[in-house]
Amino acid sequence: MRLEDLNWMDVEHYLETDDRIILISGATEQHAYLSLLTDILIPSRLALAVAEREKVLIAPPLNFGFSKIFTEYPGTISLTRNTFELVMLEIFEGLLHQGFRGFFFMNGHGGNQLPARLHDFMEDSEIRITWYDWWRSPAVRNFEARHDLVLNHANWGENFPFNRVAECPIDEKPVVDTTELTTVYSARAVLGDGNFGGLYQVRDELMHELFAMVADEATALVRAMRRP
Repeated sequence: MRLEDLNWMDVEHYLETDDRIILISGATEQHAYLSLLTDILIPSRLALAVAEREKVLIAPPLNFGFSKIFTEYPGTISLTRNTFELVMLEIFEGLLHQGFRGFFFMNGHGGNQLPARLHDFMEDSEIRITWYDWWRSPAVRNFEARHDLVLNHANWGENFPFNRVAECPIDEKPVVDTTELTTVYSARAVLGDGNFGGLYQVRDELMHELFAMVADEATALVRAMRRP
């Protein structure tokens, strides 16, 4: 259930029986041959899969994150880290005031992190907060081990059918030494097309398997956040 499909009275009725909501964060940034909104499209699809099972609300995604390193690539839009954290905090506080108490942050971008001030709210037993970096999840680690693959930025691990916008190479790119990104001015000089290395794509059957494993794990975490 997405807020965009409801009116305020629907949400008020929802809060009579449930106080959970999924907040989606990500970025608008280069992903080589994939959509600039890859970090939004993936967590948004995962959130929908979770919501279909748990009948939980989904807030509109925050489409921008901390992507300063990629601003040389046309189409990348970056917030500062402080701005991102302040916006997330204000979204959280507004929903908290309305009666929401279970907050599941479905994050799709490595530059984003849980605002430090939200840790203070975790001390309140009525407030449940989970920050979920989907690509760092145990489900992904298990998938990588099962298929001898390593997920990286803009490689096979983010190459789902729903966020492909161009034909991708079918070969493997040498893994980039990303430590160089902190010592040189130009990320493009280090990354070239933007992919961090590894296979550009794998079979769609494997991507469907990966998506299902992550969706199952996220669903279990959201289910655990049900109001006592």
